Amino acid sequence: MESLIIVLSYFREGVIVMFYSLMVIVCLVLIYQYERKRYLQVHIERMTSLVEELHANRDLVEPSVPPELERLMATVRAISDSAAKAEQELVQADRLKHELVTNVAHDLRSPLTSITGYLDLIHSDRYRDEVELRHYIQVIHANAIHLKGLINDIFDYTFLQNDRIALQTSEIRLDELLNQLIMQSTLRLSEVEMEARFSSSAKRPIVEGDALKLVRVFENILENAIRYGRDGTYIDTFIEDTDEVVLINMTNYGEEAIPSRDIPYVFERFFRVEKSRAHYTGGSGLGLAIAKSIIDLHEGEIHVTSQPRKTTFTIILPKVSSNAVHEKSWPV
Repeated sequence: MESLIIVLSYFREGVIVMFYSLMVIVCLVLIYQYERKRYLQVHIERMTSLVEELHANRDLVEPSVPPELERLMATVRAISDSAAKAEQELVQADRLKHELVTNVAHDLRSPLTSITGYLDLIHSDRYRDEVELRHYIQVIHANAIHLKGLINDIFDYTFLQNDRIALQTSEIRLDELLNQLIMQSTLRLSEVEMEARFSSSAKRPIVEGDALKLVRVFENILENAIRYGRDGTYIDTFIEDTDEVVLINMTNYGEEAIPSRDIPYVFERFFRVEKSRAHYTGGSGLGLAIAKSIIDLHEGEIHVTSQPRKTTFTIILPKVSSNAVHEKSWPV
């Protein structure tokens, strides 16, 4: 009996010790959770401040965070980067819009001023004879044509900046397309006493593309060659191909080369190598920018090399694989 009492006494003491131990453990757990919660709350408050700073577009100082919040911090960081990029794009868009309006107004002013000036002379009967009157009318007509070209270029360039633009693609034989374009340009070339020559070493110059838009590319480059290469007499177009691409080289032999410092910028809108020369030749400053936009839509490349008496524009377009080719000519 006495031994049983001793056992029960030890058992009771053990239970009491376990109880107090459990209480201590529970208290420690509660204290740990409280401290952990407060620790996380501090960092969450810091991140809340960070988000508020982000919303206010202020400079951000990224705090250190515990591993549990790294994912959230990464999300905030991504939001910050996206916001900064969006702000930069907005500033760039505003700048480009301002430049576009300024350049368009400048380019439209000259032909409009000329047209209204000569119309005022005609309206006031300030001409000596019918010959002078006809001259005034010819000047008005030439400026009206120039004005129409400027407006078309501005419209086309703006349209091509739409990311959702769809190409009407088909298989195109570039040798046939270019040969036809050159034949159609014979009259324009004869007016400036120039001649276009065409040759090809390509075995299969077939690409997948929008024929009308590619014609616009070659027309713009051909017109550029006429404007700046008329003292060289000839414009040569040569096609070659590899297993992967078709290369089109269009060369004019104008005396003046494009300065090497200007080569990187010739495909930018409204860029003019020589402003006085560009206005003399009637360029809008958009022809090559339009060409590059169209080539970009076709996932191709366009480059220019220039030296005295030889300037070459090279266009590179992805080739239709031989397995996919169905002999299809560009419609005449």
